[in-house]
This record gives sequence, structure tokens and C-alpha cells, in this order.
Amino acid sequence: MAATAPLSLLVLLLLGPGVWGQTEPPRDSLREELVITPLPSGDVAATFQFRTRWDSELQREEVSHYRLFPKALGQLISKYSLRELHLSLTQGFWRTRYWGTPFLQAPSGTDHSFLRYAVLPREVVCTENLTPWKKLLPCSSKAGLSVLLKADRLFHTSYHSQAVHIRPVCRDARCASISWELRQTLSVVFDAFVTGQGKQDWSLFRMFSRTLTEPCPLASESRVYVDVTNYSQDNETLEVYPPPLTTYQDVVLGTRKTYAVYDLLDTAVINNSRSLNLQLKWKRPPGNEAPPTPFLYAQRYVSGYGLHNGELSTLLYNTHPYRAFPVLLLDTVPWYLRLYVHTLTITSKGKENKPSYIHYQPAQDRMQPHLLEMLIQLPASSVTKVSIQFERALLKWTEYTPDPNHGFYVSPSVLSALVPSEVAAQPVDWEESPLFNTLFPASDSSSYFVRLYTEPLLVSLPTPDFSMPYNVICLTCTVVAVCYGSFYNLLTRTFQIEEPSKGGLARRLANLIRRARGVPPL
Repeated sequence: MAATAPLSLLVLLLLGPGVWGQTEPPRDSLREELVITPLPSGDVAATFQFRTRWDSELQREEVSHYRLFPKALGQLISKYSLRELHLSLTQGFWRTRYWGTPFLQAPSGTDHSFLRYAVLPREVVCTENLTPWKKLLPCSSKAGLSVLLKADRLFHTSYHSQAVHIRPVCRDARCASISWELRQTLSVVFDAFVTGQGKQDWSLFRMFSRTLTEPCPLASESRVYVDVTNYSQDNETLEVYPPPLTTYQDVVLGTRKTYAVYDLLDTAVINNSRSLNLQLKWKRPPGNEAPPTPFLYAQRYVSGYGLHNGELSTLLYNTHPYRAFPVLLLDTVPWYLRLYVHTLTITSKGKENKPSYIHYQPAQDRMQPHLLEMLIQLPASSVTKVSIQFERALLKWTEYTPDPNHGFYVSPSVLSALVPSEVAAQPVDWEESPLFNTLFPASDSSSYFVRLYTEPLLVSLPTPDFSMPYNVICLTCTVVAVCYGSFYNLLTRTFQIEEPSKGGLARRLANLIRRARGVPPL
């Protein structure tokens, strides 16, 4: 009995907290989602979303334990009183005219006094940004949808964009308390003809070189959506394998969409081989139909000749047949392009179009860029041209990049608008609906919010001939070496007169021989 008493006490101490206390439910959750969309041009777009939501007041509470939410980002919120953060890294350009409206939209800003906006059109130093982005995920790249994130496949695509979005969300209608939401998004566009060896067929393995084996064990939801809106099994032109168990229909970006749903938490989805490889095959080649034109898209270009003056032009297209709508245009132009604001012109259908709101903040040399913001009304079925002239500045020779003749990049314009919807949208439950349906808030059932970006511009600046300093340096060093070397040699060398020697053994032998022959000595 004496020997078993300590053992019994130890068991009670180990089991006591579980028996006598209630385990607090986790206050954070993770949802992961992949949406695959065949584009009108024949390409395939894949959009990953990982949402981590934490019911915690990071700016008021002292948090020391992190479960799903990254500790590095949580400390950033609490230390600097961060309200929102939206950071994106993009390679390539989303071609709205041929691919349709982009799937991922950036949310609207905060108060102007607290808003910080910055754009780097080009990353000079080549770095790999996917690995630290994946380390923020609760399952990293070990399980779930993140196993498809293979760098050598993602970076060899027509378009690649990864982003981190942090924002506070209300827990209830009164917003008495808030939760912090972290969204990690990644969008890629695969060239179907390249990955499909000349065909528009695609599969997960063909695109990512991997298949799905299991969901992330920390995720409460893990699903894959495949856009099958324009296709059905009845017309026998398209085959989706494996057949979906459920489908989802809703109004997305103004049009009614149908998605095949694959829930990785459902054991029936993953087959006996513990692998899910979604495939889409065309039984007949698709028809060469013109892709549908979005109601809003834009183009931007630079014109002019020489290296002194030029003009920035932006074309805004409203293809709706009978509805006009306003567009908020935001431009940030580097300081070395000196804008002439009096040359700003806006024309629609050959007539002047006066903006209802305009805000301009001039640039400061080597301090801040130009900021131009305008609210423009786009007439129905029209093309609106916004142009402004500029003058190129001459930089200091230390301010040029290592490849100055390549040119300098100008950040793209940003368009924000409420675009008319083709189909009236119904109110949805944001927690029950898919993640991709909460990216574009709708003010009412007749319109939806869209934010677009134009292509960045490449502008040439007056560039000095950097070979001339090299030539001058080489010539100067040569002249200095020759002149200084000769002068230094004359100053430091000593000259001595040497008497000619009487000769050695060889000379004496020669004289002996000459005497024997009767020849005068040397």
C-alpha cells in the first residue's frame, strides 16, 4: 500500500486538469480553398485562398500564445497599432480584355490620414518570395492545398500574384468586438496549350506536378471549386473527372456561375489510392467563339518622341450598352517625370468630360511622387481618354540603375468602380459562402465592386554615356603611369661611371695566343 500511494497521487495530478476543468474551445479557425477557372482565351486560372481568423483583441490584449495566426504578424499588429495591411507581389499582367475581370480584388482603404500607399513596379534584386509566404500557413506546405505550391511550376506561368491581407472584422452586427482576419491569396494563370501539349485539357498533376492527398488537419474547411458554368455533361463536349458530388451556384462578378465542389474533408472524395487528381478533358475541340467582353477594362501607354517631353495616356472602356457609371482613377507618377497639370485632358466620344472630383498632390524631388486622383463618369458604350504631358528630368549619375538603358518603370493606374451586374445578386451569409464570394462586396443587387490595374509603363530617361568615364579613367591612368613613372625613375635612379676592366682569364689567354702568332695584343 505504501508503494502504490505515490503512483496514485501522480495519476491524479496528471489527469486532474482534464477531469475537473473545462477545456477552452479554440478561438481561431482556418479555411483553405482552391478555385480553378477555365478562361475564355483557353488558359486556366488557379486561385488559392487561406483564411485564418482569430477572435482576439491584439491591440488591447497581451497575447503570448499563438496557435494558427502567425506570431510575426500578430506582434506587428500589436506593436504598431496596425489597422489594415495589404501586401502583394505580382509578376506578369492580368489581361482583362481576354481573361475577363480578375478574380481577386483588393478591399477599399482606411482614413486618408492613416493610409500609406506604395508601389514598386519592378524588383531589381531577384529573390524568392514563395518560401517565407508558405511559412505563414499553419500547415506550411506539408498538407492540404499548399502541397500544390511548387515553385518551379508557379513561376513559369503567364501570371503570378501572391498577397497577404490583414484586416479587422466584426464578430456581430453591432461590432462590439472584433476578430483579426489573415488572408493569404495566390493566383496563377497557366498556358493550357503549353501545359497540355497543344490541347486545352488540364489536370492538377499536369499543372502543379502534384496531386492532393489529404486536407490540412488544422483546417475546418478544405475545398476545391471548378468553374463549369458554360459546360454541362449533357452536351458531351466536356468531361470532368472525378464527377463532383455537389455543385454550387451563385452570382459572381455580375454573372451566374456554377462550380463543381470537391470537399477534401469528405472521405469519399479521395479515392483508394489516397490521391485526388482533378481532370478536365474536351471530347470535341471547343468552338472559336469570341470571348465575352467585360463591362470595364483599361489600357495605358506612353507617347512622344525624343528624350525631353512625352505624354501619358489611359483609355477607359465602358462596354455596357445603356448604363453609365463613375470610375475612381488613381495615378502615382515618379518625381523624375515632371507633370504639366494644365495639359490634363479627358475626352469621351469626342467631347470634353469634366471630372466631378479631382485631387492632385505635386511631387518633391527625391522625396515623393506625384499623386493624381479623379472621379470620372464613363458614358455607356464609350472609350474615355485621360492624357497628361510630362517632361523628363536628368538624374544624378549615382541615381541610375545598373541597366539604365533598359528604362525606368512607372507604376500602373488603379481603377475602382461599381460595375452594373447582369444578374441581380442575392444577400449571402459571408461565413457560410465560399471565400472567393467574399472578395468583392456588393453595395446592392444591381452592381458589384471592381478594382483593376493597368499595365506598368517603361519610360526612357536621358542617360549619359557611361562608357566615357571609363575611357577617361583608362586614358588618365595611362598618362599618369607613363609621366609619373618616368619622372620618378629619373629622381630616384643613381648614375655611376664604370671604368673598363682589364679583362680576365680569357683575355690573357687570347693575348698569349696573339703574341705567339705575332699579332698585337688586345
